[in-house]
Amino acid sequence: MRIILVTGLGGAGRTTVAAATALAEARAGHRVLLVSEDPDPLRGPLPEALGGPGTPQDSTPRSADDEQGSTPPLPGGGSLRVHRPDPATDFRREFLALQARSGAALDLLGAAPFEDAELTELPGSRQFALLRALRDAAAGEHDLAVVDLPPLPEALALLALPEQLRRYLRRLLPPERQAARALRPMLAQLAGVPMPAQWLYETTARWEAELAAAQAVADAPTTRVRLVLEPGPAAVRALRTARLGLALQGLALDAVVANRLLPADSEDPWLAGLTAQQHRHLAELRTAAGVVHELPHLGRDPRGAEDLALLASVPPAVPLAPAPGREVEDRREEDGVLVWHLALPGAVKEELSLVRRGDELLLTVGPFRRHLALPGALRRCTVTGAGLVDGDLRVRFTPDPGLWPRTP
Repeated sequence: MRIILVTGLGGAGRTTVAAATALAEARAGHRVLLVSEDPDPLRGPLPEALGGPGTPQDSTPRSADDEQGSTPPLPGGGSLRVHRPDPATDFRREFLALQARSGAALDLLGAAPFEDAELTELPGSRQFALLRALRDAAAGEHDLAVVDLPPLPEALALLALPEQLRRYLRRLLPPERQAARALRPMLAQLAGVPMPAQWLYETTARWEAELAAAQAVADAPTTRVRLVLEPGPAAVRALRTARLGLALQGLALDAVVANRLLPADSEDPWLAGLTAQQHRHLAELRTAAGVVHELPHLGRDPRGAEDLALLASVPPAVPLAPAPGREVEDRREEDGVLVWHLALPGAVKEELSLVRRGDELLLTVGPFRRHLALPGALRRCTVTGAGLVDGDLRVRFTPDPGLWPRTP
């Protein structure tokens, strides 16, 4: 199943492009799931495109397969279903489930349990609700899932979140060091400190499994990112940020969409000036991206299926480039080194730093930072240099004689 993640600058029309893409695919005969956080389902473009006035959220827990909105029968057997994540309900459900599993420990501490009615969501609930929706979307019976992500900076942070949290969990509670339950009292006496309770390890394992499932969806080769921009002073900068942040996460850019283009043949001097300025920025986008899909400004907010059909001209799966590779080049015979190639389009040397920590490489590029696990062969080497050539970071590793296997 294909997954298209739609993000872009705030106010550039991400939700509209996501809805138009989903509706066009459904009309082409595909089974499509659209995941959107549209905060005003009664007045947004989605409900009208689905043939009804929309349905407000209720407090019933839902999965991605729950039909919160669906189209009438479409040509070619296609269908479109809409899922709107509900962070508040998701938070209450997960918190109460955790509280129930930890009931014995809380009773020993004399804690008073919370009730559903008194719980309010905490910061971060929205991100976790979106990750669960992304995980559930991949498990549904659909041909395509279109996910309307938050604005670009938040979307990049969201896609990096599962791997970051999994790393923290492994460091704080390593599963391989979990002692047998029968030995815990004795180990606690020997160490002089209480050992982590079994329920804590069990909870960590559940979190690890959920985060791993969300990360697997984002890392899948069939997952692509669609970037929606309105040509302006910030567009090229946003494109560079997006390509760099996505490359660091190993994600591929599906398409760059220039939205709300003004008509070029207006006789109004005021409108003609705005159009000329917009098209100058559009030319910069074409130079930076190579391929830009253009969508017109309708002169009004898109309403209903026919308006969305006018904005659905972006090809569904024409990637600008394959997912950034991370190949290891064996140059031991020529130079005595192994070279790890990391694709970082748009990176500049002044904003780049590398630190080797054990079996990881801490890579900082501009505002982004990621811990990359070293391939097995490179773990037996030492870092001896690095260079950046046209967006290709080449890290040189020299085999450690004490660790590298000897051959006759």
